[in-house]
Amino acid sequence: MKPLITFGFILIAALFVAAVFAPFIATHDHTAINIKEAYLPPSASHIFGTDSLGRDLFSRMVYASRVVLMTGFVAVGIAAVIGVVLGSFSGYFGGAIDSVIMRFTDMMLCFPVFFLILSVVAFVTPGILNIMVIIGCTSWMGIARLIRAEVLTLRTKDYVLAAKALGRSNVYIVFRHIIPNGLGPALVNFVFGIAGAILVESALSFLGLGIQPPDPSWGNILLEGKSGMGVAWWVSVFPGLAIFFTAFGFNMLGEGLKQFFNPRLKR
Repeated sequence: MKPLITFGFILIAALFVAAVFAPFIATHDHTAINIKEAYLPPSASHIFGTDSLGRDLFSRMVYASRVVLMTGFVAVGIAAVIGVVLGSFSGYFGGAIDSVIMRFTDMMLCFPVFFLILSVVAFVTPGILNIMVIIGCTSWMGIARLIRAEVLTLRTKDYVLAAKALGRSNVYIVFRHIIPNGLGPALVNFVFGIAGAILVESALSFLGLGIQPPDPSWGNILLEGKSGMGVAWWVSVFPGLAIFFTAFGFNMLGEGLKQFFNPRLKR
C-alpha cells in the first residue's frame, strides 16, 4: 500500500504545483484562438495538441487545475463544517436534538446526491461559486453521521467530564474538546470527499451545467472533445486521464490517513 500512497501524494503535489504556477507552466495563452491550428495532434509546440478552436490543450488543462482544486477544497470544506457541527451537537446532546438532526440527515440521504445536485443546479446560474456551494450543501451527511458516532464515544471521556465539573458550558465543551478530538475521521473523510467533489464537478461541466466556457474545466474540455472524438482523440483522452489520476491520488492519500489514524490498520 505504501508505494500507492506515495504515488498518490506525488500526483496531488504535481496538481498543486500546476495550479499555483500555472502562468509559468502554461506554454501558450490558454484563451488564444487560432482556427488555422484547430485539432493539431500532440507535438513539440503543442504538448497535448489543440482543440477545435486551435487553443493549446496543455495550457487549458493547467489553468483548469485551479478550478479543480478550488472546487474540491471549498465544496468539501463547506460540507465538513456543516457535517462536523451537526454531528457534534447530535452526538453530544442526544435526545430530541439528536433525533431531529439524524432524521433530517436520513431524509437527505434518501435522495441520490448527484440527482439532488442536478435538481438544484437546474434553478441557479451555472458558475464555479454556485457549484461549490451546491456540492458542499448536499454532501455533508456522511461526515455528520461519522462525527456523531465518534462523539458518542468522546462525550464519556474523563476530560469532558472534568470540563462539566468545572462548570464549562455545553457549547464550550463541544468546540473546545469534542470537535478537536474527533477531527481524525473527519480529515480522512475530507480527503476522500475532495475526490468525489472533483468527479461531480467534472460530470456537471461535461453535462453543460458546471463551469461555463471560455473558463476551462476538465469536464467542459471533455465535452468539447466529444464532437471531435473521431479525428482528435487527444482532446478527450488527456482531460479524462487527468480526472482519473487526480481522483486516484486523493483516494490513495485518504487510505494513508486512514491507516495513520487507525493503528490496527497500520499493523
